[in-house]
Amino acid sequence: MSTPPFLTLPGCARSLRLTTARGEFAALWADPAGEPLGTALLVPGFTGSKEDFVALLEPLAGAGYRVVAVDQRGQYQSGGPDDPAAYAVAALGADVRALGALLDGGGPLHLLGHSFGGLVVREALLGADGPLPWSSLTLLSTGPGAIEPSEAARTKLLVDALQTMDLESIWQILQQMEEGSGDPARRPAPDVARFLHERWLANVPQSLITTGGHLISGPDRVDELAAATPGLPKLVLSGVRDYAWPVEEQSRMALRLGARRVVVEDAGHSPNAEQPADTAAALAQFWS
Repeated sequence: MSTPPFLTLPGCARSLRLTTARGEFAALWADPAGEPLGTALLVPGFTGSKEDFVALLEPLAGAGYRVVAVDQRGQYQSGGPDDPAAYAVAALGADVRALGALLDGGGPLHLLGHSFGGLVVREALLGADGPLPWSSLTLLSTGPGAIEPSEAARTKLLVDALQTMDLESIWQILQQMEEGSGDPARRPAPDVARFLHERWLANVPQSLITTGGHLISGPDRVDELAAATPGLPKLVLSGVRDYAWPVEEQSRMALRLGARRVVVEDAGHSPNAEQPADTAAALAQFWS
């Protein structure tokens, strides 16, 4: 999961709920000092939340952009039903379209999906039946289809555990595994650690089961996306290493999409949290 480097919102940002045609979504909203150059919708990945983008809010607002980061349905503070259909990638894509409709009209509208969120925003574009409101698409640390086989095996273990165990029990096992293999120097600050626990327990279990299943076996739809959005500017951005989709695979995806390619130095699967200044600079340059 992504670990935000801090949780305190900058002065330009606030927490709120967005009411769309498909229900309410928890969000972080940041405004620039002057008239926005555009609006960016940031969609988090599996086990993530809007807080994964907290370190991008101030630099992107400082670059002139309104930034809206959301919890997807079933994540953290958005909530959702105990219904697998609500978390199918097509349904989550429809949620993104509803959010786009709400935000449209304030200048250029940029769409970004991180990790599993990249598969969701791709579905949002492919499932549209009319003109797209988006001015650009950024795929952040995501790939063409299912995740790397060894990571898929670990995700399957989690999905299987969710069928019989409660979230707290799974959390305790995950923490034991982390303590046995992680670098103590890289452990999060106490307030961030408390947040990660709280966020995990707030997930709708069925959301994790359904979205985890898609990560394990989701199809490659890159060629469909390229054919459906020939004039849409695209960016594929990642760190120099990635446990979920190999960096080389992400580079090949960028070629297939005709997308700009940026690799952030000294970053892994979450450049947004690990190297936010460089990531924000790359995004602002692309959007401009």
